[in-house]
Amino acid sequence: MSTNTFAGIPKEYAALETSKIVLIPVPYDGTSTFQKGADKGPEAFLHASENMELYDIETETEVYKQGIHLCEAITENSSPEAMVAAVHAKTKDLILRNKFVTLFGGEHSISIGSIRAFNECFDDLTVLHIDAHADLRKEYEGTKCNHACAVYEASQNTNLIQVGIRSMDIAETSVMDTDKTWFAHDMATDEYWMDNVIEALGENVFITFDLDALDPSIMPSTGTPEPGGLFWYETLDFLKQVFEEKNVVGFDIVELMPREEDKSSDFLAAKLYYKMLSYKFAGQDETEEFESNFSEKNTLTKFKDTNNES
Repeated sequence: MSTNTFAGIPKEYAALETSKIVLIPVPYDGTSTFQKGADKGPEAFLHASENMELYDIETETEVYKQGIHLCEAITENSSPEAMVAAVHAKTKDLILRNKFVTLFGGEHSISIGSIRAFNECFDDLTVLHIDAHADLRKEYEGTKCNHACAVYEASQNTNLIQVGIRSMDIAETSVMDTDKTWFAHDMATDEYWMDNVIEALGENVFITFDLDALDPSIMPSTGTPEPGGLFWYETLDFLKQVFEEKNVVGFDIVELMPREEDKSSDFLAAKLYYKMLSYKFAGQDETEEFESNFSEKNTLTKFKDTNNES
């Protein structure tokens, strides 16, 4: 990545040791099956972020002052399995350092690694999957680490809540829990869908946000656009409620496929990322210590060892 800091923030707010937030770019596009280019997403996102105002009007905050450390990009691409393993290891290491870990892809297969890490570190994890596609195939094109399999593992060992779904294969119906799925065509006429989704969430929530969840009229630059998606302000309204009512432990954003003729999608992705951080840390002074509610699940010994190293 050519960018030294997220959004060009001063380096005093970007050091790993003092930043509450870390951002891991994962420029991977090894399994996409329609349009290629999601590997260029993180660079376009970071470039757009440099042209974004850092004061959030809605929350009256400058969340970058909490510290946002831009990690070196994960570039492992020898196989889908190797990429997932690399994402898992890096994500888990940073969770154990008590950071608020965020990732930007890349295609949705990167989320297999991030979700796995969060599930190992937080009790009773809910995965809030916001997407046009179900992504529930157990295996696709010879690998379980395909973008079409992004949340299959989560469906088996977390509380998976799916929102905005409007495209799936019939085979995925045998895996999907329809009581925990909000389809786009139903959401269009259900004024209570946000409340009902939040009621289905557990306390600890990881958000995986595929940008094709948004309507292509506002987010055309994705690999697999689907008509009938979410719009900007309803998305923000929903996310704000989730952050206010639940302990969001981290998130990833995936599937930006930048195009030379459309920079608005890149900017929307940057703005969405910054908005989510603003909601997470609204009302918290930058001098306050970040509380992650990290659990002792599986990893207490490593957590202590990691702290001793740093």
